[in-house]
Amino acid sequence: MFTRENLNNAKRIVIKVGTSTLTHSTGKLNLLRIEKLARELSDLANQGKQILLVSSGAVGAGMDRLGLKEKPKTIPEKQAAAAVGQGILLHIYEKMFGEYGQIVAQVLLTRADSVNRKRYTNSRNTLMALLNQGVIPIINENDAVAIDELKIGDNDTLSAMVASIIDADLLIILSDIEGVYTANPQTDPSATLLSEITDITPAVEELAGGPGTARGTGGMYTKIQAAKIAVNSGVTMVIASGGREGAVREIVQGKNVGTIFISKENRLQIRKRWLAFGASVSGKVCVDKGCEQALLKDGSSLLAAGITAVDGDFELGNTISIVSGSGRELARGISNYSADDLIKIKGAHTHEINDILGFKHYDEVVHRDNLVLLV
Repeated sequence: MFTRENLNNAKRIVIKVGTSTLTHSTGKLNLLRIEKLARELSDLANQGKQILLVSSGAVGAGMDRLGLKEKPKTIPEKQAAAAVGQGILLHIYEKMFGEYGQIVAQVLLTRADSVNRKRYTNSRNTLMALLNQGVIPIINENDAVAIDELKIGDNDTLSAMVASIIDADLLIILSDIEGVYTANPQTDPSATLLSEITDITPAVEELAGGPGTARGTGGMYTKIQAAKIAVNSGVTMVIASGGREGAVREIVQGKNVGTIFISKENRLQIRKRWLAFGASVSGKVCVDKGCEQALLKDGSSLLAAGITAVDGDFELGNTISIVSGSGRELARGISNYSADDLIKIKGAHTHEINDILGFKHYDEVVHRDNLVLLV
């Protein structure tokens, strides 16, 4: 488990850089900042660390080349801008990293690469092969073909997924804000920076606001969600300002920069990680206090008796979210029953299921072998 004190020992590091960090207010690329980032990451690679860069900016670079003043609003227009900008962005990265003797590779991922278990594993194998050959993968969503609003969620989520897939030690998200504050620092002068977060509670999630800039897509909310993926995958995460000179270097040195999210000690197995964060969530069920305790304390399966409410339209075999009465997500797992059937049997004892439905394929709604705890 990595804390500020031993971050210098982190071997495999994922850095995510957002559009607001890579561009000027005019929308044009900030070449000086990109050059400094390339130099900083190259120096870490020279120290023997394995570096992966998740980079936004393709749509922004395409907008500049196409002479667009505002971000496209339709998906085809965004995809066209991304298709133009992706090559421009990679060419700049290749040139700047090449100045410092580093080889880079473009890796474009889509939602399907995380939802499909085989492709999830193949993505891991490809990234590991690149790292083992000393290559710095530059990763982005395949915006030119993605259809679900262009995104796995956004590049914050993508970076956390990548960190989870390749067993990273550290994820650094460079943003247009120093980290997580007690309130919105743009509107509340008394807001203070939280240096460390050890548990992502509902109160922490409430601190997140909306999107940070007109050109970016990820606000603090998406970064908190990325942190949930990271820490539950055994990856320590830091949010810091991309405008801070030498931010990545100082973070790795263990200096008090940004907000650090301390990872949970256990690393989920690959199948469990896919189940928790790769598969798309099709619905959710709410459970009572007794069921919550049985799940968290005893490692039990989810039974119908503990379910108080069902939300969504899901089928047998879909991944569902399990939440507490207060709305906190406790776990995710594969449901043995459809939403329609669960509505009928919620609150019922196992021996009553057959009488209610006319069949009972499983005693458990979610078996513990197909369930991942998130708290």
